[in-house]
Amino acid sequence: MEIKRVVVTGLGALTPIGNTKDEYWDGLVDGKSGAAPITYFDTEKFKTKFACELKNFNATDFLDRKEARKMDKFAQYAMVASDEAIADANLNTDELNKLRVGVIWGAGIGGLETFQQEVLNFADGDGTPRFNPFFIPKMIADIAPANISIKYGFMGPNYTTVSACASSANAMFDALNMIRLGHCDVVVTGGSEAAVTIAGMGGFNAMHALSTRNESPETASRPFDGTRDGFVLGEGAGALILEEYEHAKARGAKIYAEVAGGGLSSDAHHMTAPHPEGVGVVEVMKNCLENAGLNPEDVDHINTHGTSTPLGDVAELKAISKVFGDHAKNININSTKSMTGHLLGAAGAIEAISSILAIENGIVPPTINHTTVDENIDPELNLTLNKAQKRDVKVAMSNTFGFGGHNACVLFKKID
Repeated sequence: MEIKRVVVTGLGALTPIGNTKDEYWDGLVDGKSGAAPITYFDTEKFKTKFACELKNFNATDFLDRKEARKMDKFAQYAMVASDEAIADANLNTDELNKLRVGVIWGAGIGGLETFQQEVLNFADGDGTPRFNPFFIPKMIADIAPANISIKYGFMGPNYTTVSACASSANAMFDALNMIRLGHCDVVVTGGSEAAVTIAGMGGFNAMHALSTRNESPETASRPFDGTRDGFVLGEGAGALILEEYEHAKARGAKIYAEVAGGGLSSDAHHMTAPHPEGVGVVEVMKNCLENAGLNPEDVDHINTHGTSTPLGDVAELKAISKVFGDHAKNININSTKSMTGHLLGAAGAIEAISSILAIENGIVPPTINHTTVDENIDPELNLTLNKAQKRDVKVAMSNTFGFGGHNACVLFKKID
């Protein structure tokens, strides 16, 4: 069977540091923090009082008011980001074979705010089950790709991948394989999440997963720093148009990069904690390189999972050193979560977009907020600290890991 080449022809981003892919990229290069006090609800009794919320976003600026009311925020975000990506790819949807266009989306949680509100409304009532008729369709994680396909009439494969914070990276790998194997010409892929809610913040606080640096939110996400104390919750969406290479060439599409390959693995270790030696992370990066037909020394840049947790950051960097050996010191390593916070199921998508734009622009965004050396981290690694660095990036790797030990990795390379 012929394995087809797959390229990226469109990008869309809705993030805490920019509401378009261009604004997002500018925010990354400038080292902009998206963290600020939470505005969505009263945080007086919460351990963590800040997050990376979207700024100046109103769904009805993009969606019909009636339609927007039928969607949870995570689905609204998916629609906005995918609309941008489709426009960016200059896809004339009327000229496509819609039977061969899929939508494969990632969401770690789905409609958490909808679920929360409906349960609270019931609890405040007299016990009569008066639920909104849109409760279930707003909440379920698969509704985001469903809404995208309904809007555009795309009739190819349509589903959501759910693997916690690895969800959208899983979605991209599935999309890659759908096109490689000839099942689709085009796939809209990516992920979205909207978990900055009472339940989301309360739940992650109960796990001691979040930073509590309330006195300085903008510096709280500090991957690889010796004083890091947890991740910062973020929200938003990232969308990518993956397309079969010859299909893209035939319509004269702009090509950002080639999707060289991907990999998946499991830690098989713990519900929430990473393996301390990064065993599963080693395997996923090896799998990804093998799938792409590339060698470790081919990689110029790694956008790490890098959540700013004490255990996770060290384990990932240990794994990178094991896989890449001496070449690890030549790689520009970063964590864009230092700026965006952790977008959970959308993290893989927006970090893949950062990796692709690093290839296009020859710049690696920084890991901001680094002030204190962690003696457990190899000082010879280039973590792209505090300031963007110019680099001719020919191959970029994007790592994404999720609670439950789910590991996903995607490789992008400059188009030949």
